Amino acid sequence: MIDLGLLRDDPKRTIALIRRKDPDFDGERLLTLDEEVRALRHEVEELRHRKNELANAVRDSGLTPEIRDESVACGKRIKTQEAALVEAEAAFRQLYLTCPNIPEEGVPEGGKEHNRVVRQEGSKPSFSFAPKNHLELGDALGWFDFEAAARIAGSNFALYKGDAVRLTYALTAMMLKNNVAHGYAPILPPALVNETSLETASNFPKFRDQVYAVPADDLYLTPTAEVDLTNYYRDQILSADELPVRMTAWTSCFRREAGAYGAQERGLIRIHQFEKVEIYTICEPQHSNDELERMISCAETIIKQLGLCYRISLLAAQDCSFASAKTFDIEVWLPGQDSFYEVSSCSNCTDFQARRGLIRYRTQESGKPHLLHTLNASSLAIPRLIVALMETYQQEDGTIALPDVIAQHAPF
Repeated sequence: MIDLGLLRDDPKRTIALIRRKDPDFDGERLLTLDEEVRALRHEVEELRHRKNELANAVRDSGLTPEIRDESVACGKRIKTQEAALVEAEAAFRQLYLTCPNIPEEGVPEGGKEHNRVVRQEGSKPSFSFAPKNHLELGDALGWFDFEAAARIAGSNFALYKGDAVRLTYALTAMMLKNNVAHGYAPILPPALVNETSLETASNFPKFRDQVYAVPADDLYLTPTAEVDLTNYYRDQILSADELPVRMTAWTSCFRREAGAYGAQERGLIRIHQFEKVEIYTICEPQHSNDELERMISCAETIIKQLGLCYRISLLAAQDCSFASAKTFDIEVWLPGQDSFYEVSSCSNCTDFQARRGLIRYRTQESGKPHLLHTLNASSLAIPRLIVALMETYQQEDGTIALPDVIAQHAPF
């Protein structure tokens, strides 16, 4: 959630910043509801105070007709205004929870067409033959069975076989080892999360339709380990000497991703369940942009070891995630799609998630708790990385000559 102090102190500027992220968000309505709630709270408090004064007057001087009449009127007014306050608070909270984070200074305005490529690393592969896409390669090699996955679960699920399974676990081991070397402590969180966790991480209420639900237990399949790691320190106050907290987690991720898939997003490009290694940081506000650079470097190290062509893009405001104030995407070149595809979004969410989850820290100097900053990044999304490896290192005979570094991490 955004800092309401910004909206109250400088509503015009703050609403303009919100609209850079979401042009359709009704910032004026949020401001009006905030003012209405505060006015009603003040009135209810004043009425309760007056009601207490009248009760004291009865004890001191006895019940008079004037006191009785005012007390009855005061009680009725309290009941009416308390009901109005509950209604106003519910309307305010519903809108407040759908207000996006404010983009940081320097983030380009507009949608994804205004994303800015910061740099590109490596060279796109060239072939002396007609290259195939990962579906053609995987079918010939027996790496996947999408028909079986559809029978077992439904469309847009994947079933990995043989070398594809070995590659998945090798990449996972490689990523975790890399991330631990960069100072991120390994965590293995639950695959199921509750509603409060999704609200804290900013998935709910706005993206409720994108999450798989388990209604009988009021639980949900986690869409990303970011949800779990955000909630690790929910409702806690850390000391400054415990910071920064850096974590990495490997989970399956589950996303409904309602809507039609384009022909270019078949196979592993966009699926409902996928493996991903996440890195996550909780830090003091003044260090968050340095931590963002650290995350990018950590994820880059893996791609460099794999010898893939990639680029880093600073996302425009409307292409940043709902909770992010600033995001860099790392995109690898997929020869079969003739395009760059994102394998990591590295985001500084500032105090947006921390405010929802009351994730705070206290310094010895002030003694007062302050909100922390949270950051997250994929390091990395495995299916698209597999696509990049297959299509980049394909041979004319249809085999894949994977880099030696992968075999070093294969568990079997």
